[in-house]
Amino acid sequence: MPPARTARRVVTDENAETGTQRLTRAKAAALETSAGDPPKKALATKRSTTAPLNGTIAGRKRTALADVSNVTKKDATENVEGKKGALEKPTLSRSAKPAGVTKQPARTNSTRTVLGQKTTNSGSSDLKRPASGSGFAGQVAKKRNTSSSKPPMVVDDEDEENAPPATNGVKSSVEIKKKTTTVNSTTTKACLKPDEDDDYPSLEEVIKDAKDLDAEDVDDPLMVAEYVHEIFDYMRELEITTMPNPSYMDSQTDLEWKMRGILVDWLLEVHTRFRLLPETLFLTVNIIDRFLSSKVVQLDRLQLVGVTAMFIASKYEEVLSPHVQNFVHVADDGFSETEILSAERFVLAALDYDLSYPNPMNFLRRISKADSYDIQTRTLGKYLLEIGCLDHRFLKYRPSLLAAAAMYLARMALGRGEWDATLSKYAGYTEQEIQPVFKLMVDYLHSPVQHDAFFRKYASKKFLKASIVLRQWAKKWAPKYLDNVQDQPSSGKTPRS
Repeated sequence: MPPARTARRVVTDENAETGTQRLTRAKAAALETSAGDPPKKALATKRSTTAPLNGTIAGRKRTALADVSNVTKKDATENVEGKKGALEKPTLSRSAKPAGVTKQPARTNSTRTVLGQKTTNSGSSDLKRPASGSGFAGQVAKKRNTSSSKPPMVVDDEDEENAPPATNGVKSSVEIKKKTTTVNSTTTKACLKPDEDDDYPSLEEVIKDAKDLDAEDVDDPLMVAEYVHEIFDYMRELEITTMPNPSYMDSQTDLEWKMRGILVDWLLEVHTRFRLLPETLFLTVNIIDRFLSSKVVQLDRLQLVGVTAMFIASKYEEVLSPHVQNFVHVADDGFSETEILSAERFVLAALDYDLSYPNPMNFLRRISKADSYDIQTRTLGKYLLEIGCLDHRFLKYRPSLLAAAAMYLARMALGRGEWDATLSKYAGYTEQEIQPVFKLMVDYLHSPVQHDAFFRKYASKKFLKASIVLRQWAKKWAPKYLDNVQDQPSSGKTPRS
């Protein structure tokens, strides 16, 4: 019995010889798969073959560092026998490294040569070393050498730097320009005076006793007290260039002055309907007059000129300007959107895109500073300023003079006192220079109402019933000031149609 037990135990063992004799086919198949183990031997061959292959690739890549060519890649992949896919990735990644390594010394060599040239140039310019005092003197020398190829530019810079000597001739041209501007200003002021009498004091003599109200605003940066005099002096010079031709209606075949007044009166209504700024209205009228001074317009296109002028002015002055469709609707669809846009381009081209018009409201606010910013006086002054937009007789006068006359008449109507030296200083005109425009305004107030929309606008409580107050004053005091209006040639009085 003990030998049988040992035999059974041996049969249960997987590696017993007695088990292989009983199950020869199954054991033979198992022995072929287990004893042969070709995949294990293949893995062993892979482990054995990868070591020499890596060695050969590494050796060939060392030669590639010197050659820097793609020929070694093909040789390495052809020797691998069916394993190109596994070997191409390391060869490409490693072959990219030598290319980057070879570019770096090229850059360092190039930068060294550039630095060497700069040092040689700096060494050659011995006179320029003490001026610079640094290692970058060579770069400054190069810039000066390249600028020497353009001698006129260097000469101009030197002339500008050496402007103080009188030999350059720059001062002479500036003096000539100043003389021409002063002559123009004096001639225009001379035209504004009703009588050329020497008894009236000049503006310089009047403003000697004036107060300096700008000293109070030195701490306020918004008031620009340091530059306010220069700003308004420049605006008084600029307003001469933006004045229209006062007799441009003579060249218009289909238009009359009455039609212009009707157009501006309608634009006043549109202006209040859109709730636009006062500056927009004055710029609109200036664009219309300047355009009509240079172009001949037919009667059926006059409304298009007015709508386009307000569209341009609203873009220039307003923060949020009305859309083109709003102007199309206001004109009762008489003009399309494309017509207004094309007219906008045509008007701007006729004006040379020059919209730098010194607005009369700026001068009125400046004079109101000397009037302690009285609201009632300035409201009446706004009404009188807009008379200059409606009546063509005011085209020959400058906006600053219109603002001075408006404030002068408003103060007189309210009994605010005389036109003292401080008001003359901030207005820029004496009382005698204001008289022609003042009498024209009184004549307009004394005549019957011609522009209904304008009268109704300032008859409201919002504008303190300015139109009613001033017309009541004109009925009482106008005959006193209108005795010599028709006799004065500077008044521009024309018969009403």
